Amino acid sequence: MAKLNKSTRQSVRIIGGQWRGRRLSFPAVEGLRPTSDRIRETLFNWLQPHLPGSVCLDLFSGSGALGFEAASRGADKVDMIELDLQAYKQLQTNKAMLTAEQCALFRQPAQQFLNQSAGTYDIVFLDPPFEANIWSEMADLLSQRNLLHKDSLVYLESNKHQKVNQLPDNWHLIKDKQAGDVKYCLFAMK
Repeated sequence: MAKLNKSTRQSVRIIGGQWRGRRLSFPAVEGLRPTSDRIRETLFNWLQPHLPGSVCLDLFSGSGALGFEAASRGADKVDMIELDLQAYKQLQTNKAMLTAEQCALFRQPAQQFLNQSAGTYDIVFLDPPFEANIWSEMADLLSQRNLLHKDSLVYLESNKHQKVNQLPDNWHLIKDKQAGDVKYCLFAMK
């Protein structure tokens, strides 16, 4: 993989809701790959009945495409977690540009956030850098820390060649698709 020029800016657009068509800039940070428009369109069609009034967690925010899209479509609260300083600063800029008061930004490791978090989430976006291979660890923390309730939904995105092992027993796969090299799934708690 070619080394990314960190000064290069890219953008992704919000595809629905009150900020439909608005562009979000994001830095070219290694491992940051926004969820494509095509995948987000499908995902948010799946989630639309559950979004209004929901409390969401975008655990590896990156470009903010998932978290800001959820807020645009009616989520009451979205916690957005990002460790990379450049990406975090751009999330702050995008939040201000959208006046997205329902979005709370946190710059810390995902594990640390989950260990300190209280309350529960209705929808969780679990889309870490593929090479980190930490889906199981994050899923366990979400369950062990009681951050999910019986009606929670968890979106998980991975490379189609990676096997996501050892998800908690109470996670029930309800939707899954593939687009190019990306596999994406929606889980409900049972």
